[in-house]
Amino acid sequence: MQSSALPLGHAADREMIQSHNDPTSIASHSVLIICNGHGEDVIALEIIKRFLKKIKIKKVEVMPLVGNGKIFDCIKSKNFSKIGYLKELPSGGFSNQSLKGFILDFFAGFLVDAFKNFLIVRGKSKDNYKIIAVGDLLPLFFAWISKCEFSFLGMPKSDHTWSNGPGWALSDFYHKIKGSEWDPWEIFIMRSPRCKSLIMRDEITANNLNKKKISAKYFGNPMMDFVDTKNENISNIIMFNRLILIIGSRFPEALNNLDIFLKCLEDVKISNDLIILLPLSINANVFTIKRHLSHNGYLEENNVNFLVGEDSVWKNKDKYILLGKSTFNQWANMACVGLSNAGTATEQITGLGIPSISIPGAGPQFTKSFAKRQSRLLGGSVLVCDNKKTLIDNLEVLLNKKDYRLKQVKIGMKRMGKRGASKKIVDHINLNLLT
Repeated sequence: MQSSALPLGHAADREMIQSHNDPTSIASHSVLIICNGHGEDVIALEIIKRFLKKIKIKKVEVMPLVGNGKIFDCIKSKNFSKIGYLKELPSGGFSNQSLKGFILDFFAGFLVDAFKNFLIVRGKSKDNYKIIAVGDLLPLFFAWISKCEFSFLGMPKSDHTWSNGPGWALSDFYHKIKGSEWDPWEIFIMRSPRCKSLIMRDEITANNLNKKKISAKYFGNPMMDFVDTKNENISNIIMFNRLILIIGSRFPEALNNLDIFLKCLEDVKISNDLIILLPLSINANVFTIKRHLSHNGYLEENNVNFLVGEDSVWKNKDKYILLGKSTFNQWANMACVGLSNAGTATEQITGLGIPSISIPGAGPQFTKSFAKRQSRLLGGSVLVCDNKKTLIDNLEVLLNKKDYRLKQVKIGMKRMGKRGASKKIVDHINLNLLT
């Protein structure tokens, strides 16, 4: 803190002493957070909330590079704004996973918008902004090219995806040669003197970067800070078998995932009635979801209520589906098992101790390669199925054999790490980037 900015007197002296001892009290800065994905948006949202609540920031801006950043609309502060050219892309932000996705995004104007955002970021150095990049190469590259000092949260990549498991894929050999899932050009940027802090999602990834003389930190997994660990409202459904459906946040892919899961559930054999939690993303069309439930034989129950946040309850024989919008954080911990074709949400329920099953679809996000990579990331606590029969068999085992389920629970929770990382990350960035 610059002493010339303070008035003279004892009050100013006390404030100066406190600012050196308290990492949450610093000189004003303008900060731009760049993120590129749903999971990265969730992490960025928590960081922004903590900055606005605890740290003296002149201005906080966020630039989502994937989607319209609707998740940030909940922040009501005169010091916060969402900037950039924002657009929902046909690939859902997964243009790097298929040529078709890239072509669709290209004709939707992705490269033009990316260049416009690039120009905005380049202009931030004139106003002495600090940048926090959350994601992988694209936000990291934007932060580096801005000529501003920056911190990087490398949340999508983990060395668990190649250091464990069969290891016969070409990509496994490639990563083993490098000694990290991060590529040489990404590591080059990480070595920049303007990169003031690097934070990874797990210990193995941070350690492998440290072996390359790159100071990377691990504080826990911030994804676990956004879901409730207590299930105080579970009493109404505790006597049921409990399943959570995670169909993803990108439509129409999510609807295809829902239909696949509902078809599989038709033939599941269990010893008790089944409660199926179906939390929907903020951008979901509830009317369309209800239509799909109806087409799959479910009828709406008007006089039944189980949980806070329900939009409606649907029944088909011995199965109840509880439909709720923006209820994932509250409902996730109430399930025993998950059927999940998603990214961040799958990792979150895994960290809560809920093993899950996936069945790859047509994409663009949840493809076979994505599912297998995710399963290796989470130590096999997500079981990837090739067909309906395999899914049903695995689901019946997880629901009916508690010992096996608990084994999967321990593996997943260990891979995801503990809560509380967000506060440590904000404090670390405060001390290393903003002071």
